[in-house]
Amino acid sequence: MKIAHVTATFPPYYSGTGMVCYHNARGLAALGHEVTVFTADHPQGELDPPTGVRVVRLPVAFRFGNAPFLLDLLRIAEYDVIHLHHPFIFGAEMISAAARRAGIPYVLTHHNDLIGTGLRHQLFTLYTRVSSRAIFGNASRLCAVSLDHADHCQLAPLFAQYRDKVVEAPNGVDAQHFRPDVDCAFVRRQIGVAPDTPVVLFVAALDVAHHFKGAGLFLAAVAQLLKSDKGGIDAHFVLIGDGDLKISLIRQAQSLGVGERTHFLGNIPNQQLPPYYAAADVTVLPSSPPESFGMVLIESMACGTPVIASDIAGVRSVVNHGVDGLLMRHGDGDDLVAQLQKMVMDAKLRQSMALAGRAKVERKYAWEKVCAKLSAMYHEIQHT
Repeated sequence: MKIAHVTATFPPYYSGTGMVCYHNARGLAALGHEVTVFTADHPQGELDPPTGVRVVRLPVAFRFGNAPFLLDLLRIAEYDVIHLHHPFIFGAEMISAAARRAGIPYVLTHHNDLIGTGLRHQLFTLYTRVSSRAIFGNASRLCAVSLDHADHCQLAPLFAQYRDKVVEAPNGVDAQHFRPDVDCAFVRRQIGVAPDTPVVLFVAALDVAHHFKGAGLFLAAVAQLLKSDKGGIDAHFVLIGDGDLKISLIRQAQSLGVGERTHFLGNIPNQQLPPYYAAADVTVLPSSPPESFGMVLIESMACGTPVIASDIAGVRSVVNHGVDGLLMRHGDGDDLVAQLQKMVMDAKLRQSMALAGRAKVERKYAWEKVCAKLSAMYHEIQHT
């Protein structure tokens, strides 16, 4: 089949949505499909496209945050199916129009809600109210990263209205690349900690667009965890990511008195992340909505490292509390400290969670399984 994937962001810019599109495209090409990715020509950077995939970077007339205006999307034609990665302000409307004009069915994966403050919140609310009903209604299938997220996100009424079109299509992980037995000794040498010193990992883009990942909350919890009245845990904390919030986060760590225990390693390409997960004792994602899944969680599990994540819709479907990770109350720094203490102090618990997490990844989240499900869905659409 000839399949077009359309996404607002794509590597080398690191975002969850862009990485999902990258691996969807690569996995579908490996199954014999002819796959083209349409995205923006910005940001610039060098990255080989997924094997067997054509990447078309379209000119950007202007952009609103991470939403580029790509007029050339209206010209997409001669595909068997189009897969839209949503939300994509401007792009979703263009794809709906282009698909209707060319008679091409399109699939929509809703990755997360649009959430902002002040004027951005008002604009997002207006946009969602005006645009989403037609975008969802015209789609042949509506994919959700989890049914839990579909039932609780801002667009839950539309998922309910078109329930017969809803398909659960989780994010995935390259389970052959992200694995527990990678050589990770150099990571601890890099940050200067002993092999038996607990290491807590945080991975996310450190920019305004990803403020909901909870880096500030994480640092506040670090300060509490290192206090003597909290047990004075001898641990180090690693933050991987870059962006316009990084400087302020470094200053926050210094003002909290934990600068010597926190290591900001900057941006590390996704393909180079496995040793950092494997070297850590726990990965933390204390995010808020619009987080809907948390790819770092399954990447960490694949490397045999248990996780702590927020108990919010979608994310809680990835983590089985007490089995392969722990859930914390959303936005509750004290509870994050309590869960960190529990995880860091109990090696036996971490070991059992590591085994359970890896098994879950192999069973449910390996990209081969996810892409096979997408391929079957496309064929089903073609024969209905």
